[in-house]
Amino acid sequence: MKKRLLWVFLFMAFSPASMANAFVGLCCSHCGGNMPLNIIGAGIPQPFEFRFKFSQMYMNMEGLRNGTNDITRSKLLGMPAMGKYMAAPKSMDMHMSMFGMAYSFTDDLALMAMFMGSRNRMPMEFSTMMKMSTGVNGFTMESEGLNDTTLLAKYRLYADDDLYPTSQLSLLFGANLPTGSISEKFNNHPVAANNSRLLPFGMQLGTGTVDPILGISYQGSSDPFWYGVNLRYTGRWYDNSRGYHKGQEFDYDIFAMYQPFANTVLHVQLNGKNLGRYSNEPDRQRNNGDGHVMYNPSNGFMTPLFDPHNYGGYKLYFTAGVQFQPFPLHIMELSVQVPIHQDLNGPQLKEDFMVRFTYYFELPTKKSRRYVGAKPPKEMGF
Repeated sequence: MKKRLLWVFLFMAFSPASMANAFVGLCCSHCGGNMPLNIIGAGIPQPFEFRFKFSQMYMNMEGLRNGTNDITRSKLLGMPAMGKYMAAPKSMDMHMSMFGMAYSFTDDLALMAMFMGSRNRMPMEFSTMMKMSTGVNGFTMESEGLNDTTLLAKYRLYADDDLYPTSQLSLLFGANLPTGSISEKFNNHPVAANNSRLLPFGMQLGTGTVDPILGISYQGSSDPFWYGVNLRYTGRWYDNSRGYHKGQEFDYDIFAMYQPFANTVLHVQLNGKNLGRYSNEPDRQRNNGDGHVMYNPSNGFMTPLFDPHNYGGYKLYFTAGVQFQPFPLHIMELSVQVPIHQDLNGPQLKEDFMVRFTYYFELPTKKSRRYVGAKPPKEMGF
């Protein structure tokens, strides 16, 4: 029996495309085939199986936009008395590492956790006055550390088959936990008085609040295609310890996948995000004048990055990717995401592109249907 099961797994991984069934896909058959790995809550492992996911992501932001119109830094930089700013962002680079794990207790219920850390760099350009007073053209803001942690449960509400579903509907619920810092400070500003003062919102590593998540996911398949829609809401319902909260967030993902070879799946997606503004300034900005001209809370902001109204907006992305199975129960995925529409509550940096590499694998336990050495269920036909 061990040899027979091993041959079945090898057949699933390396059989020609004409013999590959869409519901088998690259990950467990229980998932209905597969989902793009960048989508939060993708897939449901077989009962009594673990799932692990490692991702490395790079995102670049370049240029400024207000609403749907591009703007130049020269329009923002100038004398604060004239409503201008002392500094404006040129770009931003974000490197993020992610580790996710999941375990399924039944055919319908899986629990998931995702841990993240990031390194952020944002070059800034000074106004003419600041260039003259500091003797430099600008500087680079930096922050690095652990981000918020995500805990989720996925419950399958409906499936047309337990083992090989071609249509299923699932509920997603959980929360983001405030493990990321909201106290990141300047440490390399050319003006010494700015150091040890709070960095702007976008350079902080977390939200400082427990943010509930509620979503719904539909997956369908028709050999050799998969498709699905995911809707997700992340709530920010109260202020953090610094007296503000991030905006409410609505996300959706529409995806389609095609299997040209037994060990390869291609996918395309439309991903939408609607994010609200921050509710208020942090306490140190309101009380100590961090981020304000002359450190006076009644004065304007040194840069638009300190204004809570200059965050959020609606973004629509196109994502394309490829999944490859080097051997059974393991998947490598490479995806590229570019924005196709950005309506921003600006002025703020606009996104340019994001690249993500993910390595995923499944680990059956002895209780699993797929554990080598276990008696397979009759539904599998052997």
